[in-house]
Amino acid sequence: MNTSRLRLDLQRTLGALFTCSEFGDFERIRTPYLYPDGDIIDLFCKVDGHTVTVSDLAETTGWLRMQSTAPRRSQKQKRLIEDACVTHGLEFYRGMLQVRCGPDDDLAEVVTRVAQGALRVSDLWFTFRTQAIQSITDEVADFLRGRELQFDRNERLAGRSGRGWTVDFHVRSERRSSLVDVLSTGNRAAAHRVSEHVLAAWHDLNHLGTGPEALSFISLFDDTADVWTEEDFRLVEPLSTVSRWSRPDEFVAVLSKAA
Repeated sequence: MNTSRLRLDLQRTLGALFTCSEFGDFERIRTPYLYPDGDIIDLFCKVDGHTVTVSDLAETTGWLRMQSTAPRRSQKQKRLIEDACVTHGLEFYRGMLQVRCGPDDDLAEVVTRVAQGALRVSDLWFTFRTQAIQSITDEVADFLRGRELQFDRNERLAGRSGRGWTVDFHVRSERRSSLVDVLSTGNRAAAHRVSEHVLAAWHDLNHLGTGPEALSFISLFDDTADVWTEEDFRLVEPLSTVSRWSRPDEFVAVLSKAA
């Protein structure tokens, strides 16, 4: 099989949602699948005699590496990648997800399997984000204890819409009580979505901000990672007080401020 035949075969079997183009020695397949930050998942095919190798050329693990500050993948992450490869019948070699395809194999099915594997592996980003948020909320909890402030963690509250919202901290100071949501992500592309989620929570819970025992709302940004824009701060500002984790004394002052 030559490259021209490969392209025709791909276009015929994959349909309009996949597009093919030349990419050096490879045929690039632009898939309809997306990484968690919205980037498009591309795959690459290379002809070697009667064998076609479909690979992501390590773009998925490269993307994943950019989402974490850790220099190496943990053993748990390695096992999850291996599980994804076993599930979808992929070979994991030098960071690449790949499959060899013979003349009798269904090329479209192989491309779909590799794309699904890339999706599965990229979803490990959500474990990074969960760990990052858990880490920073643990730090905030230790800080509040050090300042002898009473608090509850992960309190579930009902919004006006009937939806339940889990708030990171319900803090009680001498003068008033506050709800605190911690905004944390290592991904610049996801930062705005995090801000939008917190804005939606404050809007649905704003009935708790009225009355004699009104709660104050505080959006605590983990600004140790340079992912936030002024737009993110302004987005939550109308419904909450913006505080920054890099300024802990200001955070305490906001918690202690009288209504």
